[in-house]
Amino acid sequence: QVQLVESGGGLVQAGGSLRLSCAASGRTSLPYIMGWFRQAPGKEREFVASISWSGISIAYADAVKGRFLISRDNAKKTVYLQMNSLKPEDTGVYSCAARIGTVYQHWGQGTQVTVSS
Repeated sequence: QVQLVESGGGLVQAGGSLRLSCAASGRTSLPYIMGWFRQAPGKEREFVASISWSGISIAYADAVKGRFLISRDNAKKTVYLQMNSLKPEDTGVYSCAARIGTVYQHWGQGTQVTVSS
């Protein structure tokens, strides 16, 4: 099993920045692909970004391209999401997740991000 704990959320004004962290523990020796997702009030959870074990393969949702940056430090067992130029529509609960195959198997509890206009 893998446990994931997010941190770094908070309240920020539009145009500001936040850096989220996702710390992994447990069975972390496998080459997990890590992803960030978000869920706004009244909406379904949506994909934000993902990064391969090596860090070479990265993907972003169109809504965050050019503003968000995903990275990972395998030695620290931590994945990061640097969020810049934040918009009110970026508000939501941000969760990290881990997968080996095509389905994300492990999820964190999430951290709240609120962007005020």
